[in-house]
Amino acid sequence: MPIDKQRRQNLWRNELSDLVRGISGGFLFGIPLLYTMEVWWVGSSAEPPRLSIAIALTFSIVFLLNQTTGFRNTVDVRVRDTFMDSVETLALGLLCTTCVLVLFQEITLSTPLGEALGKLIYESVPFSLGVALSNQFLSDKSGDKQDSQEDRSKPNKRKQELNGTVADIGATAIGGIIVAFSIAPTDEVPMLAASTSGPWLLALTIASLLISYAIVFAANFSNQSKRRQQQGVFQDPFSETVVSYLVSLVVAAAMLWFFDTVSLDDPWSTWLSHTLILGLPATVGGAAGRLAI
Repeated sequence: MPIDKQRRQNLWRNELSDLVRGISGGFLFGIPLLYTMEVWWVGSSAEPPRLSIAIALTFSIVFLLNQTTGFRNTVDVRVRDTFMDSVETLALGLLCTTCVLVLFQEITLSTPLGEALGKLIYESVPFSLGVALSNQFLSDKSGDKQDSQEDRSKPNKRKQELNGTVADIGATAIGGIIVAFSIAPTDEVPMLAASTSGPWLLALTIASLLISYAIVFAANFSNQSKRRQQQGVFQDPFSETVVSYLVSLVVAAAMLWFFDTVSLDDPWSTWLSHTLILGLPATVGGAAGRLAI
C-alpha cells in the first residue's frame, strides 16, 4: 500500500512538473504577441469558419510536435496519447492566454462571447506552440550535478558567488532589454496602462513573480538543479526572483524613457502603471536570460 501511494505521488509530481514546464514554455514563446493590438482586433472580428481553421492548423502543428517532443519528459508512442497531449497543449495555451488577457482587462465580463473567443484563439497560437516546444529547447541537461560539484570545489568561493550574482543581474537585464525593446515604443503599453486599475496591476505583479519563479526554478528547464545549489548575495530562489523582477522593472522603465513613451514630467502613477505593464515581458525575457547562463 505505501508503495502504491508513493507511486501515485510520483505520478502527480511528474504531471505537475510537466504542466509547469508547458505553461512556462508557453509564456516564453507567446508573451510578445500579447502586446500586439492588431492581433486583438483581427481575433475579435474573425468569423467562426476562420477561427475553426486557426484551431485546426494549430492542432495539426502541435500534434506533429508532440510526436517528437512536447512538454512531457516522455515521448508519446501511441497516436491516442499524442492526440490527448495535443488537446492538453491547446488547453494550456488557452489557459495562459485567458489569464493574461483578463489581467490586461482586454477580456471582461462585458466582453461579447464571440469577441472574447476570437482574441483567445488567435493569441493562444504562439502559446500553444511554446508549450509543445518547451521540452525540446528548454529541457534540463545532463551533467548539471557534475558541473555544480566542480564549481563548488573551485577556490575563492566568495568571489565566485559575487561573480554569479553579477552574472545573474546582467543576464536578467540583457534578456529584459531584448524582449522589452520591441514593445516599449508601441501604443499597446499606454493603452493597457490606461485600462488597467490598481488591483489588476497588483495581480499583474504577482503573476510576473510567479511566472519568473516557474520558468527558472520549477519547470525543470536547463541548469535548474545547478541554479538551486548556487549561493551568493541573491542566489536563493525567492530572493533571486524578487531581485530579478526589480531589475526587470528598471529595464522596463529605462526602455519607456528611452523611447519617450513616458517623460520626466509625467506623474509617478504614470511611470508605475506603464512600468508594471512592460514589466511582465521584461521579466519573462530576464528569466530566459538567466536560463542561458
